[in-house]
Amino acid sequence: MKLTKGNSISTNIFHLFYSTALTSVLNAGSLIILAYYLQSYHYGLFSVVLAFAMIMAYFTDAGLSDIVLREGSLKGADVPSVISSYIKMRAVLLLVTFSVGFLIIEIMHSDNGELIRTAYFLVVPMVAGVAMQSISITYFQLKEKMQYCGIIRIISAFSLVSSIIIGMLLSLNPFMISFLYGCSYLTAGVIGMSFLCKNMKIVWGRKFHKGLLHKIGSFTLGGLLFVLLPHLGPLVLERTLTLHEVGLFAVAYRIPQALQQIPFIVAGAYYPVLFRYFNHKEWKKHLSLLITQTKIMALIGMMMTIPFYYLSAPIISLLFGETWLEAAIPLKILSILLALQAVNISLADGLTTSSRQIYRTSVQLVAVIIGIFLYVFSSNQYGLIGAAFAGLTIELFTLAGFWIFTSEKWRVARSVLIPYLTVFGVTFVLLDYFLQSHSILAMTIHLGSLPLFLLLDRELNEKALNYVKRTFLRKWENENDKERRMGNG
Repeated sequence: MKLTKGNSISTNIFHLFYSTALTSVLNAGSLIILAYYLQSYHYGLFSVVLAFAMIMAYFTDAGLSDIVLREGSLKGADVPSVISSYIKMRAVLLLVTFSVGFLIIEIMHSDNGELIRTAYFLVVPMVAGVAMQSISITYFQLKEKMQYCGIIRIISAFSLVSSIIIGMLLSLNPFMISFLYGCSYLTAGVIGMSFLCKNMKIVWGRKFHKGLLHKIGSFTLGGLLFVLLPHLGPLVLERTLTLHEVGLFAVAYRIPQALQQIPFIVAGAYYPVLFRYFNHKEWKKHLSLLITQTKIMALIGMMMTIPFYYLSAPIISLLFGETWLEAAIPLKILSILLALQAVNISLADGLTTSSRQIYRTSVQLVAVIIGIFLYVFSSNQYGLIGAAFAGLTIELFTLAGFWIFTSEKWRVARSVLIPYLTVFGVTFVLLDYFLQSHSILAMTIHLGSLPLFLLLDRELNEKALNYVKRTFLRKWENENDKERRMGNG
């Protein structure tokens, strides 16, 4: 499995698209199965522990994956040295994370034996598995070979669904279900590392790559805050709402959270290229690529928001049953996150790849502080609905902050933010007002309006046409080559 030259951006987007689409469906399926099987109390308990697990999993990375992409994209980079040093640091961080993480869980939840027991069953295999997946995925992302990233994620998702189904068929208790959930990540992690080892020999005696320590503090804090924000709700709401209500919020929040992976398709394909342009001092190309990425991601986010906004109640009823209908209004509110998060991911990547990670970190830190206050205040005053609005408000603050620190921010605003978000917001208000009782019609009209962005945006229109022309030209050339070879034969 020796790698050749990296794929093009469009090829990587294709590989990430089908893999992410499949894994999103499978992850959503596992979410539905778990909600049915565990019911709201145990699902709320599971959601709190899962939030701890994801934060602990991040600490095994501590922002290193982004630094690996930065260091590996430099001219003349010694990639084997970078990856070997990366693995050593991840192993040390894994041990430290387990020690500190379980100590914190024991102290914070000494009065809840169920939660602590669930944590041990879920966290150990899951965090170790996520660490191994992250190492292999980062390597193939650096090599711009996203098909292998997709394979690892698909294996993880299939293992996840299979483990939950097996647990249900055997009527296992919630603790064993949690253990199987974690083991699914561990299985994919082991397979991912085997892929990496087949392609690159890991030499443990190789000299440590000191570049991994350059600006690691801002990357570590920024990455932690990025991971913490989506899980802030369950962690804070556990103190202000009942576990039943936390379970309802988790169901509403996890649907957009699972679908958030789709914008990462574009981000994952553009990320190493943005690093390369900036490191090679091709700043105009960096800005142009960032604007294009933001437009594409905004459209993807809008397309995902629309059905969940207009059809939140039928979707909740269909997927989870009428006993979960209390989660419909929070889902309606939180669905708007999909459009905002898609733009935020792009702007945040623009900051990171242009050596402005400190600004990204600062914005995320402020967002977390504001978020804690908003979740506590809003949930105490308005319950589930308040918690949902708190999540949406946090994302708006983050969007404003990322934009303020973006290089050429007024060009980005004129090209993307003002026209795209204004048209989208105005259309939402008008359709919601005039077609409030005709949700399917409103959804259809709104979805039908999205292609207008492609038609009216000259830059995006030209890029789309050029891509189509190149695709057909390549196909025509391949067919001609095939005919010539057959003729010569």
